[in-house]
Amino acid sequence: MNFLSKLPNPMRLLSVGALIWLLAACVVPATPAAEEGPAENAAAEPIYIGVSGPLTGQNARYGEQWKKGFDLALEAINGAGGVNGRPLEYIFEDSQSDPTQSVVVAQKFVADPRIIVELGDFSSGASMAASPIYQRGGLVQFGFTNSHPDFTKGGGTYTWSNSVTQAQAAPALADFTVTGLGLKKLAVFHLNTDWGKTTYDLYAARAQELGAEIVATEAYLADEKDFRSALTKARDANPDGIVLIAYQADGALIVQQLRQAGIELPVVGTGSLLSPDFLKLGGDAVEGVYTESQFLPSDPRPQVKTVVDAYVAKYNETPDFFAIHAYDTIQLIAKAIEIGGPTRQGVHDALPQLKDVPSVIYGTANFDLETQRVIDPTFVQLQVVGGEFVLWDGSQPGAQ
Repeated sequence: MNFLSKLPNPMRLLSVGALIWLLAACVVPATPAAEEGPAENAAAEPIYIGVSGPLTGQNARYGEQWKKGFDLALEAINGAGGVNGRPLEYIFEDSQSDPTQSVVVAQKFVADPRIIVELGDFSSGASMAASPIYQRGGLVQFGFTNSHPDFTKGGGTYTWSNSVTQAQAAPALADFTVTGLGLKKLAVFHLNTDWGKTTYDLYAARAQELGAEIVATEAYLADEKDFRSALTKARDANPDGIVLIAYQADGALIVQQLRQAGIELPVVGTGSLLSPDFLKLGGDAVEGVYTESQFLPSDPRPQVKTVVDAYVAKYNETPDFFAIHAYDTIQLIAKAIEIGGPTRQGVHDALPQLKDVPSVIYGTANFDLETQRVIDPTFVQLQVVGGEFVLWDGSQPGAQ
């Protein structure tokens, strides 16, 4: 006998009714909205990309440009509904482009299950130091500024790049210098880094093959500020052109000190100089500098102009190659996630399937599945005229 049977009939009926009401109140109605709510919340969870790159230190300006390109791309992607209905986001860890730090970042990203693909690092040396960690962790490392020819060889099928290699860019720059500009006696300044030395070796080999002579070579550290002694040695070697295998800040400083020393020789630099920062830092001294790149902000093609105009409207400045390459890379990775799904394995399996992905830099991007690199890169020859980069007009400066 339960306790209800002991109550008087009116109390028993009241208690039974109250119990029924209480049980009913605890049941959540199975409405369509309640059924769809958890699914909608799950679909809205962000998909995360990890970025390893410099936000402080000597190369911080490149990380800053990356972020601007990333954010512009995400604005477009997420504004159109995200990737398969989910917003795309990135987590940026500052490595200073230091191999020691890039390894720490790699360990952190591999241990974070949210990260389904990694972008970076900036320099090939920093990226290659971390490649084995990403490979063991089953996390794709997409090094979009890594030009070292061996970069994609060290991470199995988990290391990809849409960057041209130094083996492509350095000989092309030598062709421009020697055949295009007609410079035959060259003094070369190069960063004393793996990138700088490898680029120099490839450049010098092609230049000499074309009949040019390297009359002076100066290797320097990224934090050097006084190049006067090296410039004097270069001048005394009687070159007819100066070649810079440099980044923006050091390249601008060398040209400034070159002009201050009264040396008015033609200057040719790697595509890494192509940035508003080089123009701002160098001022009037960099007028006339030649370079070769894959991107010209004033390119009138619609796929270029649309993105450049959006960038200028958002940031009130002209984009450099690194910002637009970052934009391209986010778009490419979004396509891989769309095809393979938002998992590490999905991205890994989707990259070989990519075909004719729209690209500001390449028009459309395709990959060589053996090298895991973008194919058929093209270069444009540029010169600083009137304080901006413009297409080279084909004229030769000649010996000065």
